[in-house]
Amino acid sequence: MTVEPTPGAPAETACGFVALIGAPNVGKSTLVNALVGSKVTIVSRKVQTTRALIRGIVIEDNAQIILVDTPGIFSPKRRLDRAMVSTAWSGAHDADLVCVLLDAKAGIDDEADAILNKLASVQHPKILVLNKIDLIPREKLLALAQAANERMKFESTFMISALSGDGVDDLRKTLAKMVPPGPFHYPEDQMSDAPLRHLAAEITREKIYRQLHQELPYQSTVETDSWTERNDKSVRIEQTIFVERESQRKIVLGKGGATIKSIGADSRKEIAEILGVPVHLFLFVKVRENWGDDPDRYREMGLEFPKE
Repeated sequence: MTVEPTPGAPAETACGFVALIGAPNVGKSTLVNALVGSKVTIVSRKVQTTRALIRGIVIEDNAQIILVDTPGIFSPKRRLDRAMVSTAWSGAHDADLVCVLLDAKAGIDDEADAILNKLASVQHPKILVLNKIDLIPREKLLALAQAANERMKFESTFMISALSGDGVDDLRKTLAKMVPPGPFHYPEDQMSDAPLRHLAAEITREKIYRQLHQELPYQSTVETDSWTERNDKSVRIEQTIFVERESQRKIVLGKGGATIKSIGADSRKEIAEILGVPVHLFLFVKVRENWGDDPDRYREMGLEFPKE
């Protein structure tokens, strides 16, 4: 016997975690932002800028899709690298669905090959997403899709450009249909579970990379020290940029403080756009030697501290 739904009754909801897995610079953060329709993760030309599982939250029809933007998977050399790779794979194993992103131009290179090999141990349904499709001819795209599907079983294959948004709507609709039934985990107006303080720090870190990606190595991090909502509705934010050496501190400051002023102006503008209120941003630069070996720093970034 078929039971008809009661007129006016709320439709059943669905909710699930979708992990985005791929090599560095394949476009995972850009895809999260495109799916959500707002900036929730740091996007940079420099590889390895996503350090923790920052989730974007999408509402599509009656489904809530929680996107787990994992660090790019690569061959780890330092302790921080190992923590990021471990976090990425734990995200894949804990999710309801896995989106495997391949750079259409790079194809199945050594990094993609290693990821596909290891994905065999992940039991969840997988979707293949070929990104940056505007950069290669269609016949090469079809050959790449076929080669990847011969490697493992994918429920669906999507060809997209996360940057332009081409194909992203179809991917969002499919993810909404595939997440399991269940109540929403987050309020409907929430786009990310990254606290605003953390998101503001990520934005500043992105601006540092944009301006200093050739001079400054990865050993830098940003922490939001204070966040004060003032009576005039504006927000006063103080952040500290930590580097490992005095020479790096001078690079961030720039001649006469010009570089940090520029970084601060760019960051303040973007944070204000997201918050929708005026922002007063104050940046400080400090040397913290060997922060990459400090377990507390890893916990602040949402990473497990590797013992070795």
